[in-house]
Amino acid sequence: MDETPFWHDWHQRRRGRRHPPHKLREMWRNHFREFFGTEPEEHWFFRGRRFKGWASSDPGTFNPFVGLMLAKGGGLLPLLVLHLLEEQPRYGNEIMKALQERTNGRWVSNPGVIYPMLNIMEEHDLVEGEWEDEDRRTRRFYRITQQGIEELARLKDVMRPRLKEASEILQSLLDELYAEYDTI
Repeated sequence: MDETPFWHDWHQRRRGRRHPPHKLREMWRNHFREFFGTEPEEHWFFRGRRFKGWASSDPGTFNPFVGLMLAKGGGLLPLLVLHLLEEQPRYGNEIMKALQERTNGRWVSNPGVIYPMLNIMEEHDLVEGEWEDEDRRTRRFYRITQQGIEELARLKDVMRPRLKEASEILQSLLDELYAEYDTI
């Protein structure tokens, strides 16, 4: 492979509406398989959606957490939603409000993300939804299932080292970039 970083080559090829070479696709798929323990097409949340790889030139430094955290329906969102539902049953707007509160108002979720995700979770028996009033169908309350509790535990195991790594990197960058301000 040439010296061009993986992500740059991938982006250029996608931008030109061409598919990346088989070797690059397989690198991404292999890492996804190692990271999540399943194929992209089989993962309960992603359901075969296409992804762009986020990587440097060294596949060993590949960290999909960064991209997943920022992407629509990212890896952190299902974890947070399942965590909130483990605390207590909630309806969609209540979940969005809780997410906004937990992020001190710095992140506001979109109903176009939350409700489809809840539907996917319900299809995979991770949550159960029940209408508050079956006749009026105004609010649907969601509660986590036993399978959802198991998926939450798995996601926590997967995400903990990634969150710690991201936190350490951000702290290191903060310390480096603003070192002169700390000495004043």
